[in-house]
Amino acid sequence: MSQETALPPEQPAESPATDVKKQSPTRALVDHTQLVIFRFIAGLGLGGEFGTLLGVLVAGPIIAAWGWRALFVIGAIPALLAWVLRRTLHEPEKFVEQQKARPRGGPSPLRLLVVDRRTAVTSLAVLVLCSVQTFGYYGIMTWMPTYLGETLGFSLTKSGVWTAVTIAGMIVGMPIFGRIADRIGRKPSFWIFQAGAIVSVLVYSQLGTPGALLIGGAVLGLFVNGMLGGYGALMAELYPTAARATAQNVLFNLGRAVGGFAPIVFALIAESNGFGLAIAMLAVLYAIDMLAVAVLPERRGAELT
Repeated sequence: MSQETALPPEQPAESPATDVKKQSPTRALVDHTQLVIFRFIAGLGLGGEFGTLLGVLVAGPIIAAWGWRALFVIGAIPALLAWVLRRTLHEPEKFVEQQKARPRGGPSPLRLLVVDRRTAVTSLAVLVLCSVQTFGYYGIMTWMPTYLGETLGFSLTKSGVWTAVTIAGMIVGMPIFGRIADRIGRKPSFWIFQAGAIVSVLVYSQLGTPGALLIGGAVLGLFVNGMLGGYGALMAELYPTAARATAQNVLFNLGRAVGGFAPIVFALIAESNGFGLAIAMLAVLYAIDMLAVAVLPERRGAELT
């Protein structure tokens, strides 16, 4: 079977946006406002447990059957399970010891992120890594389904299949990254995946058939998002217990804030130069990413302080 026939053409399914167009302006405004509010609330929890792949696979059928509100209601179930599981966890021993020995009037955890020049440079480099990581993720995952639907006639279901395949590549890439990082070090592993990301985005920007886009999406997900498997270990080893959780939350979420502009930047570039160039632009960012890794110390196997 050829790539062109691997995914037979379908009539694009009506999206929730299409339904909104049929509504009165007042009802459409109410629906849009509610969607923005619930999406913001959902975003508050995305740093933790969420079955991304499962969500992609069931989102289309649920929206088609019951609408987007039902999707949010069902999405609350894993959050309740996570709350129950978290109540059974205990604090790490090092954290408990550090809290007991913590002197009064000492520097705040935020201050420890820039306590000296070397630490400040490290924090800046980690912020660059997190920004590029989320910029690429949000840019690709937000606009690619739209691109596939408008350019290649992918339906909502087929766009969901592409998203699922790309996330599957990420799921495979993360443990691969972890094993490589434990064997050869954090920095070489990031360089390998960043180089793979550069090649994959440049190649992907030239693809045009459904089958090639699916296969390329899996490779893209493996390299571009597989690096997520290393950020926890990387930041845990770079910062002491007194600042570890602060570093992971502050730096990664500041990076997410920067990455939040990706859909706008992608849209502006794609509007004037095409979506292929918008994807290829990521190659420049991953090259900058490689420079940021160069200034980080290698702490594989180092004892946490």
